[in-house]
Amino acid sequence: MSSHIIIKNKIRSFNKRITVSGDKSISIRCVLLASQAIGTSKIFNLLESEDVTNALKSIRKLGVSYRKFKKFYKINGYGLNSFSRKKKIIIDAGNSGTFARLVLGTLVNTKNIVKVIGDRSLSKRDFSRITNPLKKFGVNISSTNNCLPVEIEGSEYLRPINYYEKIGSAQCKSAVMLAAIKTPGTTKIKAKKSRDHTEILLKNLKIPIKISKKKKFDYFEIKGPSNYSGFNYNVPGDISSAAFFLVMTLLCKRSKLTISNVNINKTRTGIIEILNKMNAKLKLKNKRIYKGELTADIVAESKSNLQSIDCPKNINSSAIDEFLIIFLVAAKAKGVSKFYDLGEMNKKESRRLDIAINFLKMIGVKVSRNNNSIKIYGNPSLNLNGKYEMRDFQKDHRVFMMSCIAALTFGGNWKIHNKESTNTSFPNFFKIMGKLGVRLNWN
Repeated sequence: MSSHIIIKNKIRSFNKRITVSGDKSISIRCVLLASQAIGTSKIFNLLESEDVTNALKSIRKLGVSYRKFKKFYKINGYGLNSFSRKKKIIIDAGNSGTFARLVLGTLVNTKNIVKVIGDRSLSKRDFSRITNPLKKFGVNISSTNNCLPVEIEGSEYLRPINYYEKIGSAQCKSAVMLAAIKTPGTTKIKAKKSRDHTEILLKNLKIPIKISKKKKFDYFEIKGPSNYSGFNYNVPGDISSAAFFLVMTLLCKRSKLTISNVNINKTRTGIIEILNKMNAKLKLKNKRIYKGELTADIVAESKSNLQSIDCPKNINSSAIDEFLIIFLVAAKAKGVSKFYDLGEMNKKESRRLDIAINFLKMIGVKVSRNNNSIKIYGNPSLNLNGKYEMRDFQKDHRVFMMSCIAALTFGGNWKIHNKESTNTSFPNFFKIMGKLGVRLNWN
């Protein structure tokens, strides 16, 4: 079966309501926390992507049973010390940096060596930012060149640590938190602001965690060991998945879209703030709190007078996964858009900043770069009619989907490779495209 798609026509106008798949970050955290709870957990609307499937397969290898029902997954946990003590367990994280890093935090008390591996792309990413603090808990960790595979041998004599997370990485912070709940004593964390799904979940599970939020940093104290009971959770829609369709709507003439029940946690809504500064005027309706997470319906409408932005870099962490698609809006906006300090994009599934710059140049958009800051010279009349091909992007799911949105809104004759990459985070991507009237050529 062909691994590429052909797009020859722009998307037609639409007025629809859709839902998107469950939030990936929350789905992975729910799987890991349910695997160590005491009792049964039921997770509704769990994202059924490769990343989450790899997490489920991994907890099964660690001795945790689960079962899929029509509307939920049931996971049977036996507590913080219940992971399998079999030798030579190998956990395959696939493409998921979130799962690979967080699962290491849960393995700090395993008796035997567990080996964590990943695909070719993930195996190029730096894991020292995780392994270094985990070593301070008293565990043995080894790797080659600070990359996967990583071997971890836990300890019965864990000790609490003081940890300073200064990058703004929720993965690093969360890995330490998951280790802390297994560790006797109080672990203290000072962390640059980043996604806060883990601490929200810990708080809702009644795990002893003290949180103090300051202007630039958050401070945490976690007391362990802290067993907790099984739980029920309905995962809200993923704003990173919604982002592709929000931008497609903005760039498509005479269109309107409502996306129901999306997680709008303030650490994730940088895209909404940025697009509204660019005159998009996205609306949030039916706001509600679900177990500490803010959700809403997002309404987007076509916009012909999009404006450039001088993007404040303090928004970066809350939009880091969405900058690829934001750049398409900047390409169509009036004026020069400026983005700063985006080096973290190159530490994702691919070197996304490099790829984005080359992509924009390929479609005739002027881009200038100074280290990891860029200027995009927008063209409101941008309309493509040539032939374009996207390949060699390390099968990065977000690069693939960004390319599809560009093809459907800017025009041109496109051949986009690695369509299977959507399975990493958004297996329903093509199904939703169909609901919006897109007919794709698969050969």
